[in-house]
Amino acid sequence: MAARLDGMTFVITGAAQGIGAATARMAAAGGASVVVADVDDEAGARTAAEIGAAGGRATYRHCDVTDADQVRELMRAAAGEYGGIDVLHNNAGIHETALGVPLSIEEMPLEAWDRVVAVNLRGPWLCARFAVPYLKKSRRGPSIINAGSTGSWVGGVSSLAYGASKGGLALLTKNLAVELAPYGIRVNCYCPSATETRMVTDYLAAGGGAVANTQLVSRIGQPEDIAHLVCFLASAEAAYVNGAVWLIDGGSLAWRGTR
Repeated sequence: MAARLDGMTFVITGAAQGIGAATARMAAAGGASVVVADVDDEAGARTAAEIGAAGGRATYRHCDVTDADQVRELMRAAAGEYGGIDVLHNNAGIHETALGVPLSIEEMPLEAWDRVVAVNLRGPWLCARFAVPYLKKSRRGPSIINAGSTGSWVGGVSSLAYGASKGGLALLTKNLAVELAPYGIRVNCYCPSATETRMVTDYLAAGGGAVANTQLVSRIGQPEDIAHLVCFLASAEAAYVNGAVWLIDGGSLAWRGTR
């Protein structure tokens, strides 16, 4: 599969760390050029530099995915630097527990709801909007890959805004797949369960529950586990996969128990 990514250009949001960084490293190792986009400039630049030191091609770009002007400029710069865009990985995301606010329906500030929905749903929509003109020109199997969650499928503790936004992202995936199919652009979504990222750590610390105990695979997921699926979905091997919402959850939703 690695050879199938050779020559492709990935734009990955939220790529400074976690799943985004793991995907950036894996795609670059497979021969892709990668634009690492994030709001954490120090970590993002470090990720791009590490990829370069390992012999890959990567550039860091600051981008807040809720800002239309920044998203437009991200796509323009990415296409200008690497000659086009082949894969948009909408990985940037936020959970309300990271905002340090009350989480109940009665107490959550309106601004917190708006922020989570803006990052998790409006952001992918904006990124798709401004990437599509470049994806239409791609001749390397262009695709958009969205970061869903098991929260796209079922309810969770303290996850009103997160769950609603991730549920919406699953349907945005399907609707974009319908609209963009005539242009040969595939759109898919992956849905991880507990994965060793800062978001999950913050969620568990805020009382989000022992979500890893629901997984049939007896360990927490690693960012690289998810990156393998993202790179597959971007590759020619996934040419017949479109409009799909993939669970990658260690078996969490296969049953109703805990280990």
